[in-house]
Parts: sequence; C-alpha cells; structure tokens
Amino acid sequence: MRKLIGITAVTVLSSLFVIGCSNTTPPTTSGTGTSVMTQGDDFSKHLKVDNPKLALKLNIDNVKSRKTNGLLEINLQLASTFKKSLKLQYHFNWFDAQGFVVESRKTPWKPVELHGFQSTTLRGLAPNEQVASFNVYVREIPEKAYKY
Repeated sequence: MRKLIGITAVTVLSSLFVIGCSNTTPPTTSGTGTSVMTQGDDFSKHLKVDNPKLALKLNIDNVKSRKTNGLLEINLQLASTFKKSLKLQYHFNWFDAQGFVVESRKTPWKPVELHGFQSTTLRGLAPNEQVASFNVYVREIPEKAYKY
C-alpha cells in the first residue's frame, strides 16, 4: 500500500514539474498572436522622452502587443503623474529583430492632451512585417505653438 502511495506521489509531482516547466507563450491562431506584458515588466524601455522634466511627469503601463496579419500592433497606457494638463505629441519608432530602425520618420506625430493625473490608450501599428520591437517618443507641445 505504501509503495502504491509513493508511486502515485512521484507521478503527480513529476507531472506538476513538467507542467510548470512548459512554455507559457500564448497560442497563435489564424496569423494573430497576443502578448501581454505583466506588471513586473520594465515598461520604461518603451518610453522615450528627451525632456527630463517632462519624463518625470509621465509613465507607461499595461503594454499589450499582438501580430495581426504579420504586423506588430501595440496598445499601451500613457499616464500623467502631474496635477496640471499636458499638451503632448507622440509617435512610434519601429525596430527590426537586430535593433535597426524600420522606416524612420514615416510615423506621424499625433497630438494628445492629458489632464491632471489622467491616462489614455495609445495605439500603434507597425509599417511592415520586419518590425520586431518599438518605442513611443513623447514630446511636449510648446505653449507658444498653441496660443495665438
């Protein structure tokens, strides 16, 4: 009886070990795969802000990516940690698997306004199938540019 319990315990533990070590990559069906970055991931590597003061007022979170018909599609949350409104522009930079820029300066700047502590979803679609990674470049619109 003890031998049967021991064999059963070893079998169950072995099965759990194999399941725990299995690949957890989301399945890909019909050319569409999904990847969700978790809370512990370092999202800052995807945010590019050249103005140090502005960089302290922004962060990104909830970055999601998927391949749609071979093109990388991105959704991410841009959040303000500042109490006043920010008038911003953003665009996505796209990189191939070796880290080289793909179709530089082809993505237009898009305006976005964040009110105090507000967040918004930014969406981007890669220009071609060679894109493997991205970053989002955010800059502040100078006040003199929108005041008459």
